[in-house]
Amino acid sequence: MTAVLAADAALLGFARALREAGVDASAERVYAFLCAVEALGRVSDVPSSDTRPGPGMRADVYWAGRLTLCGDRDDLERYERVFAACFGDGEPVGRRPAPAPVPRLRLVLQDVESERRTPASDERGTTPTAALASSAEVLRHRDVAGLDTAEREEVRRLLAAFALHGEARRSARRRPARRGEVDPHRTVRELLRRGGEPARLRRHTRTERPRRIVLLVDVSGSMAPYADALLRFAHAAARGSRTEVFTIGTRLTRVTREMAHRDPDLAMTAVAAAVPDWRGGTRLGELLRAFLDRWGQRGMARGAIVVVLSDGWERGDPELLGAQMRRLHRLAHRVVWANPRKARPGYAPLAAGMAAALPSVDDFVEGHSLAALERLAAVVRGAGDA
Repeated sequence: MTAVLAADAALLGFARALREAGVDASAERVYAFLCAVEALGRVSDVPSSDTRPGPGMRADVYWAGRLTLCGDRDDLERYERVFAACFGDGEPVGRRPAPAPVPRLRLVLQDVESERRTPASDERGTTPTAALASSAEVLRHRDVAGLDTAEREEVRRLLAAFALHGEARRSARRRPARRGEVDPHRTVRELLRRGGEPARLRRHTRTERPRRIVLLVDVSGSMAPYADALLRFAHAAARGSRTEVFTIGTRLTRVTREMAHRDPDLAMTAVAAAVPDWRGGTRLGELLRAFLDRWGQRGMARGAIVVVLSDGWERGDPELLGAQMRRLHRLAHRVVWANPRKARPGYAPLAAGMAAALPSVDDFVEGHSLAALERLAAVVRGAGDA
């Protein structure tokens, strides 16, 4: 029973990662997914006289999720990416092998000793798929600063499946709709097409579009253990058309163009070449003022969701940082601060820079792990609170 519950938890974690990637995996779809996996698991476990082998657990999970969790053509690419991140690349289960033109019988010699299995190996919870998903679920809550090389590589694969969307807002543009205000132009054109005969009233409603997201990523020395993960999180967010990315340290560098590479490793290489102040000091107040003077005041921060990913250590004047944060708060729709140090036991925002900035912050969240970044994405999307 424990192994089955662990497998279900791993599958729920996979569905949660799909939702974070932008797939509309509703509760009904997730329930259908779990039922399909259970049904396929029972079929694959029952011995059959058919000479064809039953599908493996990984293929069962793949096809069950693809047929129940994906509701749009755009979901397929996201599904492939998240599935590879959670369960590993393995064989390309997404492509069915071509059938052989002429079936042939072949004699297979089996070792009797290899067929002997221990009771533990018969449990469903020990399948490779459940083990991989469980390890990914545990890794989600690990502090990025304490990971080894292999775990960091796994975190990078999981971060590649992220998607960050800003909170939706109503725009001035309108679109045809069944309900809403009467559209006089379309209604008159319909009357003219009918020769003046009465026609159905045409209606329209305002469209919604996500707000612009501005990410300010601290790459100073105190943030070195988290800089790579946060920049890869920013790269996943930059796949949206309304996301701007800056690095802050001793200088302010706009790296939106470097983040445009689809490959995360190429993007990180381009960012490393463009940023001259890796692992330096931190001048948050001066750099925030530079951002507002050059970009924010002119419109980039107006109505946007500005996310500062920093531990709040400030070498400059804290009063300057507080004044610029108040200025930013007046321009932006929301100001979110993600601090990796917030998750540590006994943490309190007593650093001068953090204490000066906090009164102008709408949401103060953690940023030390994948789970914390998922919560940050929910806050930015307007679906969760800190």
